[in-house]
Amino acid sequence: MPNDCITYQNSGYFSKLIVDYLDQKAELKTLYNRFPTVENFGLQIEEKSENFPIENREILAKALLNQYQNFEVSETTSNNIELLKNSNTFTITTGHQLNLFTGPLYFIYKIISVINLTKELKTAYPENNFVPVYWMATEDHDFDEINYFNFKGNKIQWKKESKGPVGRLNTSGLEEVFEQFSSELGLGNNANYLRELFKKSYLEHENLADATRYLANELFKNEGLVILDGDDLELKKLFIPYAKEELLHQTSFKKVNETLPLLKEYNVQVNPREINLFYIQDNLRERIILENGNYKINNTQLSFSESEILTELENNPKNFSPNVILRPLYQEVILPNLCYIGGGGELAYWLELKSNFEENNITFPILLLRNSALVATKKQVEKLEKLGLNWSDIFQNQQTLVNEKTKEFSDFIIDFSEQKAFLKNQFEALYTIANKTDKSFIGAVKAQEVKQLKGLENLEKKLLKAEKRIHTEKLERIIQLQNELFPNQSLQERKSNFADFYNEITNFEAFFSLLYSDLQPLKQNFSLVIV
Repeated sequence: MPNDCITYQNSGYFSKLIVDYLDQKAELKTLYNRFPTVENFGLQIEEKSENFPIENREILAKALLNQYQNFEVSETTSNNIELLKNSNTFTITTGHQLNLFTGPLYFIYKIISVINLTKELKTAYPENNFVPVYWMATEDHDFDEINYFNFKGNKIQWKKESKGPVGRLNTSGLEEVFEQFSSELGLGNNANYLRELFKKSYLEHENLADATRYLANELFKNEGLVILDGDDLELKKLFIPYAKEELLHQTSFKKVNETLPLLKEYNVQVNPREINLFYIQDNLRERIILENGNYKINNTQLSFSESEILTELENNPKNFSPNVILRPLYQEVILPNLCYIGGGGELAYWLELKSNFEENNITFPILLLRNSALVATKKQVEKLEKLGLNWSDIFQNQQTLVNEKTKEFSDFIIDFSEQKAFLKNQFEALYTIANKTDKSFIGAVKAQEVKQLKGLENLEKKLLKAEKRIHTEKLERIIQLQNELFPNQSLQERKSNFADFYNEITNFEAFFSLLYSDLQPLKQNFSLVIV
């Protein structure tokens, strides 16, 4: 395959806000702390060092050891947890939902981005330690977004009711999912590996948080990944002062609303609520609403006075959960974090939050767009080369691609621009005559010009259509290849699961090695991974 690469900016798959952020547009610079460069991490280390209490490190390490109590912890991960107690240790973090069997590929890319960045920073700043962290979104409630994964073009779905935080959800019912997945896998070492991985993750753990921890740990433990569950009593105790501020003064609502006018050119990702906290229990996750001096739990009979809700916060902090506006603040309060790695949608809402961080005197992390990749088999690469395509071609809108290739395959130029220019020139002479006579004649000339130009456009379309028929076979092969690489004409990483490649690879260790080798977090290019 040609060595051309495609930048995130030119891919057509990112919003104007993210493209402008990557281009470091001046109008966005007040919305983030530092742009992700190796040099800027040195300044971020200095700032975070001065603004992260040493006692929080001890609490964090203790909480993590407790969370890993019933899991096999690799030596690398165990060392990383221990290192978090030291003032020269910092984290690089990504967060993600508890998608069934990792969900789409970008879950994998996120975590590898984090791991690879810690390695790059260790080389640049050897006097410091850098720990990769995966923050499990255990307190989310959008179960329909995570209860399935795609495999061989089919939706493998867990059908279950869920009302509370998804991390606390019992794993009953996943036996049927396992049977469906297992039957579609067939035979072979890779099939057996996937079958065993699913079984041990989901059929041998009682809740979705533990199942996801086991799965992520199995995939990344050798790289020292630390998996963190924010739904933790000791960690939430650290957040009590900030939750109190939110309840009493609605600080985030005010600060984010001050920021939103700076984003008026863009589609705002999230709007803050007056109170950006949920009240949660095992089967409950509802907004806290302030009405007439009372704090009501939405869609319930629960209600607290000011003193009652502050007492509840002190006694039961685990019942309080930050929403999308406050979760980043919670993360940075409990972690010695330098950088958050996320997708375009995540970075879009993070860019709303800096003023709230400043108000709470918490260092705003560096924001880095996660790696994106296209995985192609050797056969697909061969097809692509035979069809005379390059990587940029394959990223195009399908109709645009087909039209361009039709024109390229044709023996003559399918472009009537010259004829249209000639026609317009002829009508200029008619307009000169029209201006010297009755004004009604000008309208007649204009109508005729529009009609004839439209006629030329229709002829051009018909010619293109005729040429498409002549080159049907070749065009169909192009469409088929693009559909393989871009399922449903969307990015592969948003649709395909890592298991989809089990027939194309020697083993998953080799597959992941390729990903570690090819994904470079500080580069702004799509990676091409050939298996």
